[in-house]
Amino acid sequence: MSYLDVLKLAMPETIVSLVALVVLFVDLVGMRGVELKFRRMVGASISGMGCLVAVFWMFQVSDHGSVGEGILVVDPLTQLVKQALLVLTVFTALTSLDANFTHHVGEYFALLLLATVGMMFLAGSENLLMIFISLELTSLSLYILTAFNKRNIRSAEAALKYFLFGGMAAAFTLFGLSLIYGLTGALELKAIAAALKGRGLDPLLVVAIVMTVIGFGFKVAAVPFHLWAPDAYQGAPTPGAALIASGSKVASFFILAKVMMLGFAGAEGSGVWRGFASGWVPLLAVVAVLSMMFGNLAAIAQSNVKRLLAYSAVAHAGYALLGVLSGNSQGVSSLVYYVITYGLTLVGAFAVAGAVEDGAGDAKLSDFAGLCRRAPLLSFCMMIFMLSLAGIPPLAGFFGKFFLFTAAVGAEPKNLGLLWLVVFAVAMSAVSLYYYLQVLKQIYVTDTPAGAAPVKASAPFQVGVALLAVGVVVLGCMPDLLVGRIVEAIKEVALR
Repeated sequence: MSYLDVLKLAMPETIVSLVALVVLFVDLVGMRGVELKFRRMVGASISGMGCLVAVFWMFQVSDHGSVGEGILVVDPLTQLVKQALLVLTVFTALTSLDANFTHHVGEYFALLLLATVGMMFLAGSENLLMIFISLELTSLSLYILTAFNKRNIRSAEAALKYFLFGGMAAAFTLFGLSLIYGLTGALELKAIAAALKGRGLDPLLVVAIVMTVIGFGFKVAAVPFHLWAPDAYQGAPTPGAALIASGSKVASFFILAKVMMLGFAGAEGSGVWRGFASGWVPLLAVVAVLSMMFGNLAAIAQSNVKRLLAYSAVAHAGYALLGVLSGNSQGVSSLVYYVITYGLTLVGAFAVAGAVEDGAGDAKLSDFAGLCRRAPLLSFCMMIFMLSLAGIPPLAGFFGKFFLFTAAVGAEPKNLGLLWLVVFAVAMSAVSLYYYLQVLKQIYVTDTPAGAAPVKASAPFQVGVALLAVGVVVLGCMPDLLVGRIVEAIKEVALR
């Protein structure tokens, strides 16, 4: 394969990388003395257009292939995930228009795009070394984005905790991946599965699986590796927190499913009630139960909406793990649909929380009191986001959970699959409805307090939030728009 062929396969990532340099150059050279609001608009426009060009390229150029030992894999499914990541980045850039937290506009948008490049490489890799490099590129960009608000001490504290936990998780990940390489002599996931076939669960493989789960558990904010999430979500600039909660989750869950289903194929074990067998399935099942239980119960006690969304994200990590545990194509399709629609919802919810925080100085529940009278459009959108997160039909969140639960039950039909885990997930979903309704109670029922800060949101910002809400409704009412594409992409990959 020539360098030109490699460049063609990596063209979407190349486009986004070049746009990151362009937005940095334009801001540094020509716009340092210009009004901040205009600089943000230019930066967001360049970033958004660059991402859309990359999406357009993937639609127009259907070249598929692989570079090296799975270093870069281009197929319909990875292309779909990359397109979703780019769309999430576009909306993150759009919701950054009103975020007045830094003078370093060019640097901010460049880091946003570099984080996206890391996520895209992560989604498109089946090579252990490239997976680790992509994780670190994504993580380093997100660490800096978390600390980007120099005016807020909580931003620095959140970034330090995120960095320390991230460094520890990277060490676990690298140790686990090195053990896998030592056991198999291979870096590509399919080659690893072939080398492990028939070997059984020897102690070193068990340690490798546990270490890998610890590393990825940090990325998806699953219990007990979630401790960084509440502080990072609350302290980070709101658009940065939105990207961590959305794009990072999409890429991390997708690569976690790849590593477990492709790399550890044959070492699944069983998570059937009273029929546990050693492997990664019972390990992830325990993590899923802990995440759903702790995330939902801890969210009830939160008085800050951004922290509430953080603990909610921990619970949603538990739900999403059901797709990985299913271990089949239905589980993959349900997982991809779930994390994409969840990402869209979270970007919108964080955008509204950020608008309230900009006016009130914080995003406490009490700051949302009477919001429907101060910002009716944003309030209505927030209602859609909260109800979707709670899994209320006909919104996207309901069908996301429905597909996940169906895939989990069908994992082992003779033994009713992971029915016990699905029953527990349904119960925890009912618990989550309480704290989501608490937010809506403040918005629609509680009276506006005297002297409440006005919510100032520009027209482009409100349009972006409204489009996200429309997307959540449309993908809920017509889920096949996305699920159909995912299923077709999986079939094409299976035929190759």
